[in-house]
Amino acid sequence: MHHTNEFYATLSGFDHNSTYCSIIMSNLRVYLMRLLCLSLHRKMKPKRIICTVTNDLNYDQRMIRICSTLAAAGYEVTLVGFNKKKSQPLAQRPFKQVRLYVLAEQGKLLYISYWINLFFFLLFRKADVFCAIDLDTIFPVYYASILRNKKRVYDAHEIFTDLKEVISRPSIHKMWTWIGNHTVPHFKTGYTIGACYAEEFKKMYGVDYGIVRNATILKPLVIPGKKERFILYQGWVNVGRCFEQLIPAMQHVNANLVICGEGNFYEQAVALARQYGVTDKVTFKGYVPPAQLSEYTINAYIGITLFEDTSLSNRLSLANRFFDYMHYGVPQLCIKYPEYERINAEYEIASLVADTSPENIAAALNKLLDETDYYKRLQQNCLIARTIYCWQEEEKKLLAIYKNLMNE
Repeated sequence: MHHTNEFYATLSGFDHNSTYCSIIMSNLRVYLMRLLCLSLHRKMKPKRIICTVTNDLNYDQRMIRICSTLAAAGYEVTLVGFNKKKSQPLAQRPFKQVRLYVLAEQGKLLYISYWINLFFFLLFRKADVFCAIDLDTIFPVYYASILRNKKRVYDAHEIFTDLKEVISRPSIHKMWTWIGNHTVPHFKTGYTIGACYAEEFKKMYGVDYGIVRNATILKPLVIPGKKERFILYQGWVNVGRCFEQLIPAMQHVNANLVICGEGNFYEQAVALARQYGVTDKVTFKGYVPPAQLSEYTINAYIGITLFEDTSLSNRLSLANRFFDYMHYGVPQLCIKYPEYERINAEYEIASLVADTSPENIAAALNKLLDETDYYKRLQQNCLIARTIYCWQEEEKKLLAIYKNLMNE
């Protein structure tokens, strides 16, 4: 602007009554203003973030929250997943969504085809930051970030190398362990879902990651009358979620169980309901869109958050559904693991069980169903805890992480 003023001072010596000089000065002002606007536009151009997942995008509530927060903060966000044969049309979001083609929907062919497509997508798409969500997208993100000299972030929802479906297969476990050791130490910026996971990543990879919990967005709540006292499980129907114990337990519980979600144990869970003669009590809804799922959650009487003690990833977990039940004032039956114990010690919102035998699960569920005072106490504690453990608090940590990264 100093040079601009000098320009005008020089021109002031000319005869401003001259039509020719007036035209020159008018055009000059327009030209200089355009240059200034162009310069400001370049400086204010939003930073581009690409996040990568291994799902079809519609049901990943954590990533919907994260990407929406980043977009609201002024980042240009793209969430990348893959297309399935049964995928529903993408819902409207405040960020871009891309589904890549894959040759298969499970197994090695899924990962090979998705990684190749994702790598070339990242190689040619404009971006400032690549974010790998869990270990199953980290490989293409790592190499694309190196080749393009881009910043990279690791968002760890679980200890992938210690999942039951991984550690039960030695060759698969060896492969994922190598991938983790080869890549994660080079992701200096990252965040995970709880203190236990953060401590474990420090031990495993020597990285200091932030904590961004899977907390639910705080919204006004009016608890409806519970016309039907049903029990709700929402989330992935995967190995290690205690369906082998929960479903037979329903033989001894005077309530229905609604299961919202699919996963690698879905067919086995349906078979268990038939095996134990509880098909009249257990209803499988399959994938349920987030907007529709909230209707099930708010009307549920009891929520379920159970994990088998088969892996470190399970023992140190802090599941989305734990916060979802809390936010809708729904007391829950929950596994007695460190992260859940820590929160329950502050605000008793759940009936914690260490023993997940069918008999113990049935007894805990019946206590919640039969003891009104106990149930009401947990419900009131949910209403207090939800104001502390909410996305409005967690997103501050998320934005601070990205702000620091962009300033590096």
